[in-house]
Amino acid sequence: MNKIKFDSNLIKLMILFESRTGAKVKDCIANKKLIFVVEESEMGKAIGKNGINIKKMEHELRRRIKLVEYSSDVLQFIKNIIYPIEAPIIEEVNGTIIIHGKDSSTKSLLVGRERQNINHLTALVKRYFKINEIRVV
Repeated sequence: MNKIKFDSNLIKLMILFESRTGAKVKDCIANKKLIFVVEESEMGKAIGKNGINIKKMEHELRRRIKLVEYSSDVLQFIKNIIYPIEAPIIEEVNGTIIIHGKDSSTKSLLVGRERQNINHLTALVKRYFKINEIRVV
């Protein structure tokens, strides 16, 4: 678990998102797309009716947005991050999270090209929980 630091641009994005949607933002990560981690039970506010809040924000910021609902349970948090990909079993063994993919295409989506997706997933989870690594089997 690392200490989270925000630069001024991320703080501005978080304030803008909160003011537009009314949802409380816990974290914001800016990669190719913006990832907003919203507090538990705030996902409905963040999305808005028929997804209107997200559509407006994407149009205004001219960037894709992914929403993740925070959970104090690490396994549920991982399910929230990888949604809409379904993993039948996610378990923790000695600080290592093991995600069982149901088929090879699911596994390849979780891992990503050059392990990009799994590295992003691991970095995001390590911001909140003390884990060693995440494996896809």
